[in-house]
Amino acid sequence: MAVAIDTPVAHFEAPATGGQTFSLDGLKGKQVVLYFYPKDSTPGCTTEGQGFRDHYPQFQAANTEVFGVSRDSLKSHENFKAKQAFPFELISDKDEAVCQLFDVIKLKKLYGKEYMGVDRSTFLIDKDGVLRQQWRGVKVPGHVEAVLAAAQALDKA
Repeated sequence: MAVAIDTPVAHFEAPATGGQTFSLDGLKGKQVVLYFYPKDSTPGCTTEGQGFRDHYPQFQAANTEVFGVSRDSLKSHENFKAKQAFPFELISDKDEAVCQLFDVIKLKKLYGKEYMGVDRSTFLIDKDGVLRQQWRGVKVPGHVEAVLAAAQALDKA
């Protein structure tokens, strides 16, 4: 069953960079931003990741951890993370289990060809593991700032 606003997010684990296993349960007491993006090292995904990187201290100040999620391999993620100096971990979802939980696999079109791909989306989960806000079909410009403002407001609530 896909996630819904104001309901707890089902427990899941997934491999992440830095030799870690992401577990939402392990982050109780912290807010979590999960941003789903189509592919490592592509222009839009790089710009979005750089936005989260550049605002990372403000997310940390708002008691919020940031994680990027895509279907790329851990090896690809490690290279992308190192090249862009991301201070946060990237989650590898090769089997699409996390993508399915958050319902971000959509029919897309590129140069007239249709395919199933990751719809750029972001989710803000509160310190108790409840989904509080979601952004779907994200356009990169201004998006990170909107997520940061929501995280800061939720931290003060």
